[in-house]
Amino acid sequence: MSGPLRHGGRACSSIVARVAKSAAPAIELSVGEHTVRVSNPDRVYFPELGATKLDLARYYLSVGDGIVNALRDRPCMLHRFPKGLSGDKVHQKRLPAGAPDWIPTVRVFFPRYGRHADELCVHGLAEVIWAVQMSTVEFHPWNSRAADTESPDEWRIDLDPMPDCPWSRVQRVAGVVHEVLDELGATGWPKTSGGSGLHVYVRIAPEYGFQQVRRAALAFAQEVERRAPADVTTAWWRRDRDPAQLFVDYNQNARDHTIAAAYSVRGVSAATVSTPVRWPEVDDIHPRDFTIETVPARYAELGDVQADMDDAVFDLAPLLELADRHGVDEPADLDQP
Repeated sequence: MSGPLRHGGRACSSIVARVAKSAAPAIELSVGEHTVRVSNPDRVYFPELGATKLDLARYYLSVGDGIVNALRDRPCMLHRFPKGLSGDKVHQKRLPAGAPDWIPTVRVFFPRYGRHADELCVHGLAEVIWAVQMSTVEFHPWNSRAADTESPDEWRIDLDPMPDCPWSRVQRVAGVVHEVLDELGATGWPKTSGGSGLHVYVRIAPEYGFQQVRRAALAFAQEVERRAPADVTTAWWRRDRDPAQLFVDYNQNARDHTIAAAYSVRGVSAATVSTPVRWPEVDDIHPRDFTIETVPARYAELGDVQADMDDAVFDLAPLLELADRHGVDEPADLDQP
């Protein structure tokens, strides 16, 4: 890597490895009450930066409260890269074998398959670093919590640009999203996706099921589309979307549809990070601005800019009333066989 990572405002030396296979001995990291052994610490995960497995662990230590806030008490799918980004990606729903007994889990049900799975359920930073030891790069939490996995407490607005959609269009649509949220009396919390899009989260009361939350999200998406028809599509099928438009993806509110958490690194060579931002920043940023090299210093200065999300709970009732007024159909149930 071309610069120090920071942990709590203190510079941490960066380790650069030039070989794919690690030759360095394992190290131990003290994280809260636990010690996590990190094997192959010099294995290069991100070729563009030369960043290693240990760099990845140190990054997550540097944003500890933020990543834990984003994951706490949620079922979490892991995107693992056992051989680094050059190898295959593993979408890990069930907790990987060999987990120590202090790693918490939560059982979730998948109606489509008629099966259960015990997924990672982060309570503290040690579980995040253990997951990194298990080659996890990305953390994808559910929008519900362990206390009631069937009742989401997070409405997710995914601004997903089609292949020919410029970033300037994403920024413009984000302004429309902010406008509609303000009219509803809802507080939206934007973050970069770590890819080419933008996510906006709204904390909601856990009083509705996945289908109701998804219907509310569709009503919202269609309202944004009505206000910006040249920029936005809500077409279900990709073949029906203009490749230059932005898709407001309401489907991310279905059961077991997950997107990268706030402060999650993405599995790309540039090591971009899905980074919380403030609304006034949206017009001046680009997703590539935020990587494991740049986010630690930003976090040391600003802290978790989404730390107060739990204090801004929105009741979906007005949005469901909007769905009724506009005759928004119940979306197809993606959970059923």
